[in-house]
Amino acid sequence: MGSNDVRKPSVMVCAPITATQRSVSIEQIVNDMHQAKAEGADLVEIKLDCITNFNPRRDLKIILQNKPLPVLIVDWPKWEGDENMRLEALKLAVELVADFIEVELEAASCLPTLVEHKRNHNSHGKMIVSCNVDGITPPQEELLQLVAQMQAARADIIKLVTHAADITEIIRIFNLFPHCQVPLIAYSVGERGLISHILSPKFGGFFVYGSLAGNPIPVVPSLDSLRGAYKLEHVNADTKVFGLISKPVSHSKGPILHNPSFRHVNYNGIYVPMFVDDLKEFFSTYPSPDICGFSVGIPYKEEVLRFCDEVHPLAQSIGAVNTIIRRPTDGKLVGYNTDCESAITAIEDALNDHGCNDGGTSLGSPLAGRLFVLVGAGGAAKALAFGAKSRGARVVIFDIDFDRAKSLACDVHGEVQPYKELVSFQPEKGAILANATPVGMHPNTDRIPVAEATLGEYLLVFDAVYTPRRTRLLKEADAAGAITVGGVEMFLRQAIGQFNLFTGLQAPEEFMRQIVLSKF
Repeated sequence: MGSNDVRKPSVMVCAPITATQRSVSIEQIVNDMHQAKAEGADLVEIKLDCITNFNPRRDLKIILQNKPLPVLIVDWPKWEGDENMRLEALKLAVELVADFIEVELEAASCLPTLVEHKRNHNSHGKMIVSCNVDGITPPQEELLQLVAQMQAARADIIKLVTHAADITEIIRIFNLFPHCQVPLIAYSVGERGLISHILSPKFGGFFVYGSLAGNPIPVVPSLDSLRGAYKLEHVNADTKVFGLISKPVSHSKGPILHNPSFRHVNYNGIYVPMFVDDLKEFFSTYPSPDICGFSVGIPYKEEVLRFCDEVHPLAQSIGAVNTIIRRPTDGKLVGYNTDCESAITAIEDALNDHGCNDGGTSLGSPLAGRLFVLVGAGGAAKALAFGAKSRGARVVIFDIDFDRAKSLACDVHGEVQPYKELVSFQPEKGAILANATPVGMHPNTDRIPVAEATLGEYLLVFDAVYTPRRTRLLKEADAAGAITVGGVEMFLRQAIGQFNLFTGLQAPEEFMRQIVLSKF
């Protein structure tokens, strides 16, 4: 046993097919194994205590003789079931050539017996000893002691699971890999621990877990995303990491767009969602030059300026950053804003396409001279306000936070009105409405920020929300006869700008547009 017995292959994707169920029939397990193979899994995990009316000799034989791909058998928790029955079931799994058998560290005393049984039956299955750490993630030293304790159990592979309360705890997981003498499976559960799954191959992780379609496991990546968007088989120690800093991050479509685009131009990078609670702690915890850049989402586009070493003049004037790169020459964080031009050019192009280019000619923009009604005063709203002002539009701002709206209006020499007046506001002919709030975003998709009756008064309605692709606001505005521009167009254009900054290469614009049209 030990490191000489197990070669370290490229990462394997494991589908836990009993993880969310307490009672699963053998028939369902066999069906799910085949589904997992079809969805790209390399192996499946089956917990014995989840099998309905479990009969070891009958059920293990059915599972292991009908497996379409390797199987990981997980022992009962130590405190459940009869000890003799548990051991006999595991010995039977060895005899029937289970590919992997996992036992908890507390029950690792059975490993010598199983290893001897494996030798007697000429089995090549691998033994995993695991430890699930409840509560907060322990300090680095305690985790290293746990790793040493598991290695002392002489299993072929060790597995450590923690529960992340903050994304900064995940660095402790990544730091474990260089200290392991045997292959390590290590990850943290919870939305803040998502990167521990996706980035595992970069640090040498042995397994990554992925959930079946139709049977999702909370905050475990789907098999489809692992094999489609992320393609972890391409991730290695040299892979550059980019991420979305946001709270929450589950709505993000960035990984679907950026990761295939990286591969399309043969750039060794991966883009991951990063659920961040504290910017200061985050940036101080992840200073690695391999973490090369960030998209910045809600609610951090304004606050993040304080953590940039340098800020591009446009972003500085707007007061919002949506893109950060770590400059390779000195490691400094440089902030940019790709939202501004993305949103404004999307609106301008739509107006031009509809022949609405009579708003003014002094600045060459169809927005010149038009009333620009902006809902919101946060980071995205600031980009829209400055962009509209730069094109000669007259900006009026509504926001729940009147003082914030007033401050933004002052910056762009615009007008501010109380948010409660929005429902009765009557725009002049040819006005533009732009929603830069999360109103209407998944999962609260039935809301719109203005009175439906007023939508017909606007020439064009823009919604920065892109999940869903066609928000209720856009649908109602379209029905009222307004030109509509969705947040997907802004998202695509700002992502193209980010791609150029991230990689130093020219973004494959047509390829990225096709992804948006087919996947969003």
